[in-house]
Amino acid sequence: MRIAVIGAGAMGVLYGGYMSRQHDVLLVDANRAKMDVIREKGVTIHEPDGSVTLCRPQAAADTRGMEPADLVILFTKSMVSDAALSANRSLIGPDTVLMTLQNGSGHEETLLKYADRAHVVIGTTQHNSAVLDFGEIRHGGSGKTCIGCLDGDSQRLAPIAQAFTACGLETVCDDRVQRLIWDKLFTNASASVLTGVLQVPMGFIVRDAHAWALCETLVREAAAVAAGDGFAFDAEEKLAQVRAVCERSPEGLTSIYADLRDGRRTEVDTISGSVVRASRRNGVPAPTHEAMIALVHAMEAKAAL
Repeated sequence: MRIAVIGAGAMGVLYGGYMSRQHDVLLVDANRAKMDVIREKGVTIHEPDGSVTLCRPQAAADTRGMEPADLVILFTKSMVSDAALSANRSLIGPDTVLMTLQNGSGHEETLLKYADRAHVVIGTTQHNSAVLDFGEIRHGGSGKTCIGCLDGDSQRLAPIAQAFTACGLETVCDDRVQRLIWDKLFTNASASVLTGVLQVPMGFIVRDAHAWALCETLVREAAAVAAGDGFAFDAEEKLAQVRAVCERSPEGLTSIYADLRDGRRTEVDTISGSVVRASRRNGVPAPTHEAMIALVHAMEAKAAL
């Protein structure tokens, strides 16, 4: 299979590296210096067990004139998704499957500008990783990847799931992928966004009573909004899961924390914004999520002064 992975950050390098074990993989990123390093040295993945995996995907900063891929996986930050797909339009042909495994939800709206509904795949993954250097990442933990279609039986994606699994990325097809995306959103739209606003590691959220009270409010609001969209979740169960994530990685630093620390734009509109858009759609209020979005954007503006 010819696969293009757009976005050579932590997750793009992880998936591009693993898939290159058995497939023709092209990593694509606008950062030419990064692509030069990957072309010369490959990608290095530091595994959770202490071992190191070296993979050799191809790399390119400019894909103009290239043939369409069989599968294009989008792993950019959400605010540059449209620009990234436009710049790499040559990789997307009439038979190309266009997949997103990005954080948050609603990415299909952008993908549908470049492919029809039958060729757009959405998904979520439990894998996580962190960038150490150009083409070098630390694989923080494994888990399932779930993918699904926008319409119809997602089992038609079984060949893609099998290809991922054969490369060490356990993947299943699931018609409930929208629910699974909501499920992952609970941690990102509560504890993760709070680590950014407060500029603290994950463990602080459960150690500090005030931070945990805010986190609890965010989780309960999200559960109510999800129910308004037809996805029923047990708020107490979600709270226990969020707490467990924070306790397992007490020194963990989230991407939204790092983006705000370093003065970059964040993906808050795709993460907390997903809850707020659903709130406005179904009428279930989410005032605390709206406040988090306003705070994050204010911090972004402050960093730009």
